[in-house]
Order: sequence, then structure tokens, then C-alpha cells
Amino acid sequence: MLLLLLLLFLSPHSTLSLTQDGLFLHEAKLQLSDPDNALSNWNFRDATPCNWSGVTCDIHSGDVTSLDLSDAQLQGPFPTILCRLPSLTSISFFNNSITSSLPAHISNCSNLQLLNLSQNALVGPIPATLSQISSLRHLDLSFNNFSGDIPVSFGQFQRLELLELVSNLLNGTIPSSLGNISSLRVLRLAYNPFAPSPIPVEFGNLKNIEELWLASCNFVGSIPASLSRLTQLWNLDLSINRLNGSIPELIVGMKSLVQVELYQNSLSGELPVGMSKLTNLRRFDASTNMLTGTIPDELCQLNLESLNLNDNQLVGHLPESIALSPNLQELKLYNNTLTGRLPSALGNNSKLTTLDVSYNQFYGEIPETLCEGGELVVLILIYNSFSGKIPQSLGDCTSLNRVRLRNNNLSGIVPNALWGLPHVYILEVVHNSLSGQISSKITGARNLSQLLISNNQFSGSIPDEIGSLNNLSEFDGSHNTFSGQIPASIVKLSQLGRLDLSDNKLSGTIPGELRELNELNELNLANNMIDGNIPEEIGSLPVLNYLDLSSNQLYGDIPLQLQNLKLNSLNLSYNHLSGSIPFLYDNENYRRSFIGNQGLCGNLYGLCRNYGESKNLRNLWLFRSIFVLAGIVFVVGVAWFYFKYRNLKKLRKGLNISKWRSFHRYGFSELEIVKLLSEDNVIGSGASGRVYKVVLSNGEIVAVKKLWRATKKEDESVDPDKDEFEVEVETLGKIRHKNIVRLWCCCNTGDSKLLVYEYMPNGSLADILHGSKKSLLDWPTRYKIAIDAAEGLSYLHHDCVPPIVHRDVKSNNILLDGEFGAKVADFGVAKMFRGVSKGGESMSVIAGSYGYIAPEYAYTLRVNEKSDIYSFGVVILELVTGKPAVDSEYGEEDLVKRVSKTLDQKGIDQVIDPCLDSKHEEQISKVLSIGLLCTSSVPITRPSMRRVVKMLQEASGDPRCRSVKRDGKLTPYYHEEACDQANIVS
Repeated sequence: MLLLLLLLFLSPHSTLSLTQDGLFLHEAKLQLSDPDNALSNWNFRDATPCNWSGVTCDIHSGDVTSLDLSDAQLQGPFPTILCRLPSLTSISFFNNSITSSLPAHISNCSNLQLLNLSQNALVGPIPATLSQISSLRHLDLSFNNFSGDIPVSFGQFQRLELLELVSNLLNGTIPSSLGNISSLRVLRLAYNPFAPSPIPVEFGNLKNIEELWLASCNFVGSIPASLSRLTQLWNLDLSINRLNGSIPELIVGMKSLVQVELYQNSLSGELPVGMSKLTNLRRFDASTNMLTGTIPDELCQLNLESLNLNDNQLVGHLPESIALSPNLQELKLYNNTLTGRLPSALGNNSKLTTLDVSYNQFYGEIPETLCEGGELVVLILIYNSFSGKIPQSLGDCTSLNRVRLRNNNLSGIVPNALWGLPHVYILEVVHNSLSGQISSKITGARNLSQLLISNNQFSGSIPDEIGSLNNLSEFDGSHNTFSGQIPASIVKLSQLGRLDLSDNKLSGTIPGELRELNELNELNLANNMIDGNIPEEIGSLPVLNYLDLSSNQLYGDIPLQLQNLKLNSLNLSYNHLSGSIPFLYDNENYRRSFIGNQGLCGNLYGLCRNYGESKNLRNLWLFRSIFVLAGIVFVVGVAWFYFKYRNLKKLRKGLNISKWRSFHRYGFSELEIVKLLSEDNVIGSGASGRVYKVVLSNGEIVAVKKLWRATKKEDESVDPDKDEFEVEVETLGKIRHKNIVRLWCCCNTGDSKLLVYEYMPNGSLADILHGSKKSLLDWPTRYKIAIDAAEGLSYLHHDCVPPIVHRDVKSNNILLDGEFGAKVADFGVAKMFRGVSKGGESMSVIAGSYGYIAPEYAYTLRVNEKSDIYSFGVVILELVTGKPAVDSEYGEEDLVKRVSKTLDQKGIDQVIDPCLDSKHEEQISKVLSIGLLCTSSVPITRPSMRRVVKMLQEASGDPRCRSVKRDGKLTPYYHEEACDQANIVS
């Protein structure tokens, strides 16, 4: 009040006209930080606040009745002065940064009917005094950091209709007194680490309840029969708990049920009899339990839109009556042990959009009626025993975009029209007994990205029309009987990353102009009858790292241009090649790449017939020449020594600076490394220097970083005592961990500073994830990379003494070995961090890379391990989305903001990289949740790296760390404490 009087005194003319409500609101503004100027029009120029942003007034009295400041980016504690507004009935601070604890005297807002403080950063206990607001109808405190108990006094609410406490840190008990709120229509307590307890039987007294969302509440015991009294209930979600026993038969009397979620519990027994009485039921999900028996016929007579019984221990067959369901759109039964035939009329009575029965034991023919409704989009029948022909009707199903039929017993000819479906982007029929030719109608498959038809009996020539598939990135036609030439049109496939036509009967020559295939990463033409020369154009393919032309009839020399490639695998064996082996490959590491070519000679013993004789002749010539040359060498040596001796003192002084320091045992010569630092060997260049790939004479490959020569000023900008070279040597020289790149040795000549690392053949994560080789990174590979990198950073933070803060974690600094194992690299700005416990060290300049820098750098230059965790969170988002941390398409946003906005507006399906297989969606959503937790804007809420490692490991099998459904959208969620207490069902 004193502040109000002061404002009146200082501005007597401008404030006298502003109403009392306006003055209260303006004081509330002063208590909040407003970085986006959302309250810029809250000023004294107006006589009334009714035109201010977010303010609603009574049209008659002019009193403020509602305040909605959602998404305003406001920061600070809850302004309790708002409770002085006598007519205020509604407050919403949804999705801001309201911090601190919620004061007990919030009960002074005595006329409130709605209080929405969800998605903020509130901490501490929930005030028990809230129940004193007798008029309150809507209370939403979800997505905060409240802890402790739900107040027992909440049972005193007289008019409360909605209570939402989802996703907090509530770790006490759920009071049975909540069953006294007879007015309650919606109760959402999901995703809190409550103490283990049974579902209160008193919940059966909530006679008006319509929605009961109790997922991941750590419930134990059985489902209480008292819930059957909830006759108004349409949504029952008890998923992701530790419930056991059977599904109560009384559930069949809850005729208002539309959705039942019971997945990921320990429920057993059979599905209850009489479920056909649930005439309103649209979705039923009891996956990941311990249910037994078959699917009852009556269940299939319901108006289901989705039947999900995935990952159970279901046995038995699928009844024909399931085909009678008129509203069945999605049928997912993958990962069970179901057997028998699919119902012959499946899809005939409903507009089926998705059918996934993968990893079962189904047999018989694929029903002709699957696309009868004309809306089938996804057809996944992989790893079963289906036989017979592919139905002709699927060729007319133009709505299809995914067709996966691999690993079955299908035979006959693929329908012509199926080859050319306009929306299909993956056609997979691998490991069947299909025959016939690839139809020329494939030119109509303009969206086809993956054509996977290997291990069948396809024959004939590959049609020229294959070259019209502009989006084709992978073509695997191996292990068939294709004949004729490789079509020349294949060089038009500018997006092609993998071409495997091995083990066929192809003949003719390899097409020229291969340089057009700039995205080609793998070329495998092994075991054919291809002849002619190896085109030198292959050597110009910029990203090729797998080349297999073995077991053909190729002849002539090996093009020297192949040395331009950065190959992980090379196989030219069993051809008719002749001449010499290019220098780069003329060593024991590549012996198996050239065997079986009788005319090919080099320094590798046994490659050609006359190797022994030619070797003896060369040795004889050498012995004769050595005596002649010995004298010349001796004279030159003495002269050389004389001139070098004059500078010996200077040289020794230099050697004191430049002597090599080793950190591991190695078997190569340091001097050889210096000789091979040519521009041809450069594989990377950045702000700190260049990186070279050096192939040593013993066949070993190392990576050498040559740092730029920095000016004194630049050196001081990094650290006043150490330059980047010394920092990296000091850091890496002490580290021994499988997920930290190994520093073999280093050299400092003053003018030239070299760091010699183990070579990582797959380069950086950024190069592959955001480059042409992205298709190599399926989700299991990305998941492994995330765990590897997290373990490396965890070692730095928790196992090094003192701890090490990397300060430049990004996808460019995560390197991948030949098996895509990840290792953290580039420690040029790392710190032996002694100030972690004191809140961080103040830096003279910002260290890190744009897009990865934690937001607290905007207002402080303090750095600690939480900064690394934020940066690693960005890397996780890159792995999940496939998008870079910064991009022009984001505008002024970065990846973190873009992902958060997309999740809120469009849901998780629009966030996940579309290249990833949807079968991993649950695990991907868990990992995404971890990334979002790491990129929290509040440093203290970010988990430690040791915790991040544990969360990532749990993501593979912990059912409590998963995505949640909210308002019809899949929302990622992860709760640390919940996962600590989780009882994983194997």
C-alpha cells in the first residue's frame, strides 16, 4: 500500500484517474519480470485497466473479473496482491515462469472460481489453505515442481469440478478424502512419484466423475470394485502402475466408458466376459501386462476405433468376429504369440487405416478386403508366416504409404499396380519367395524412398524407369536373379544413399557418370557377372565409404582415383584386375580386398604368381647397387651432419619445446606423421585448426589436429594461463574412458601444435545426422550414441578429480567409430572445474557454440556442469528430430524452442524424425522427454549427467518413463523419482 501511495505522490496528475483495480494490477506488474513486454500497455495513461492485455472487466461495474496471462513469459513469484481485486473470479498464468512457493494466503482470493498455474516452476508443498476458497471450481497446478502430499483438506471442496496435479514431484500419499468431492468431474493426478499405495476405494464415491487420469501414480494392489459405481465415467486411465490381479468383471457395467487405458501393469487372467455391453467403447488398451487367453468374440463386436493389445503374453488366434466391428480403424497386435489366420473379412466393414500384426505366428493368406474402405495407410505384417500371393486389391489401394511384408512365406508375382503406388515411401518385401519382374509402373511411385526387395526370386532386367524415382534413397535388390545390365538411368537418382544389387546375374559394365550420385554411401555389386573396367568416376563420389565389387569379371587397372575415397570397407577380390595396387591400399590391412586377381601385384606377398621370382630379382639388383650407393650416402651424410651440427644447440633448445609427449603406448613413428600432413589428407577444418586423416606405413590410421597459430590476444581470450593446446593436452592426457576420444600423443614446436588422436572413421555425429549419410542412423543406433556420449560426459563430471566441464558439447564434438560407438572429443575449452559446488566459474568470454549455449549465459557468465547438461540435451533433440541445433527455417528460434512449440501445437508426431521407424515411438518419446528435461531453462531442475545416463538406460525397458496422452496428443514425459521406484515388468 505504501508503494501505491508513493506512486500517487510522484504522479498526481497521471494516476488519479486510474481505478483502484488498475493500481493493484500495476503493482503486480512491478513484482514480475516481463522480458517480452507482454504487459507493455499496463500503464497510467488509461482510466481503466479493462483494455490492458489479458484483463477482462464486468461490462456494468467495470471491475476486473478475469486475468489471463497465459504464455506471456512472465517471471517471478506469484503476485498475491491480485487477491485484493474484489471481483476477480479467474486467474491464469499458464505456461510462464512463476517461481518460488505458493503462499498460504492465496486463500485471500476468496472469490476465485478458476486458478490455472500449470506449466510454471512452482516448488514446495501445495498450500492446504486452497480448500478455503469455497467458490473454486477449476484448480490446475500441473507441470510444476510441487512436492509432498496432496492436502487432506482438499476433501473439503464444495464446488470443485476439475482438479489437475499432473507431472509434479508429489511424493506423499493420495488422500482418500478426495472421494468426498462429490462435485468433481475431472481428476488428473498422473505422473507423480507418490508413495506406493492402493487406489483409494473412496474414489467410488465420485458419482459425477467423468475422467479419471491416474497413470504412473505408483498404485499397487488390485483395481477396486468400487470404481464400477462411476456411471458417468468415460475415460479410465490406470496405465503405468503396478496393479495386479484381474480386470474386474464389474467394469462391464460402466456403460459410459469410451476409453480404457490399463497398459503397463501386472494384470493377469483373461479379459472379462460381457464387454460387448460397453457400447460406447472406442479405445481399449491393455498392452504390456500378463494377460492370457484369446480375444473374446464379443470384444470384436464393439464400435472400437483402436484395439491395442501389444506386447502382452497373448496366445491363441484372432476371431473372425473382429471383422464385424464397424468403427475399427487401427488394429495393432504386434509382439505377441498370436497364431492362426487373419479374419477373411477384415477391413470389409470399417475404414481400416492401420494394421500391424508384426512378430506373431499368423499364417495363411493376406485378406483381400484390407483396403475395402479405401483408407488403409499402414500395412505392417513383418515376421510372420503369411503365404500365398499378395492380394491384387492392395495394388489399387492408393492411400498406402507404408507396406512392410518382410520375413514371411509369400510367393507369386507382386501386383503390377503395387509397384507404382503414388504415396508409398517404403516398400519392403525382403525374405519371401516372390518372383516376376519389377514393373515399369514403378515410375508412378514418386514418393518411394526405400525399395527393399532382397532375398526373393525376382528376375529379368531392372527397368530404366527406376531412374525416375527422385526420392529413392535406398535400393536393396540383392540375392535375387536379376539379369541384364545395370540401367544407365540409375545415375539420375540424386538422393540414392545405398545401392545393393549383390548376388544376382547382372552383366555388362558399371555405368559411367557415377559422379552424379553425390549421396551414395554404399555400393555393393558383388557376386554378379559384371565386366569392363572399374570407372574412375567412382573415385569422385564424395561420401562413399563402402565399396564391394568382388566376384565379378572386372579387368584392367585399379583407378588411382579410388584413393580419394574415405572408405571403411573395400573389396575388389576375385576379379581379373591387373597392374599395381594404388599406394594408399598397398598394405597388409587391405590384403583381403585384392585376393583372387592373378594379374594384380604389389607389396603384398602372394597376390600374383611371379611374386617370389620378381622379389629375388629386385633383391639381387639391390645388393649390387648398395655398394655403389654406400659411398655416396656416406659422403652426403658427413656433409649433412656438419651443417646440422652448427645449429645443434639451437635445435636442442627447440626440441625441449617440441619433443613429443605420449599418453598411450603406440607403434608408429611421430616423424612419419609430420610428413603426411598434406592438404589432400584434410578431413575437417574449424575455428581452432585443421584435422588430417593420416594412414601410416604400418597400416594404422590416426587423426591429427593441427591448431592454428593464435595471436597473443586470442590466447588470452581463452585463458590467461593456458592456450587451447595446453588445455586439451592437460584434459585428455589424464582421461581413460571408452567414450572419450583417445589422445595418443602431442607435439608443440611453437609454430606448429599437433594433437594425434585415434581415428574415428565415421566422423562426427553432425556430419552423418545432418548430411547425406543420415539413413545409416536408425533409432537403435541413435539411442546407443546418446548413451555412449552421456557416459563419457558423466565420467568427466563425476569420476574425474577435480571434475571436468567440457563447455562445448555439440554434435560436431561427438565422434563415431566404425561401429557407430560415440566418443566425446574436442576439449579445447574444457576446465578442470574446482568450482562446481560453488555455483560455477565466471568466464571472461562465452565458451560454447550457438544453439547449444545454456540460456543462463544471457544474464551471467557463470559456467558449471549444468551448462554441459543443457548442451547435451540439445544433442538429444537433434537425435530425435534429425534437425540441427540452429537453422534458418527456425527464424530467431533455436531447436529447443522449436521442439517445445511444435509439441504444444501439433504433438509429438510432428517432432520425431520421419525417417525413424514408428515401432520405436515409445522409446523415442522417452528419450525426447529426457532431452527436454536437460534443456530446462532453470539450471537447478536439470538432472546430473549420472542421472541422465540412468534415465537413458531405463528408457529401454522402464514402463514408467514414457509419453503420456493429453488432450488427444502424445506428450513426452519423464519423472526421475518415479523411475527410481519403478518395478519393471520383464
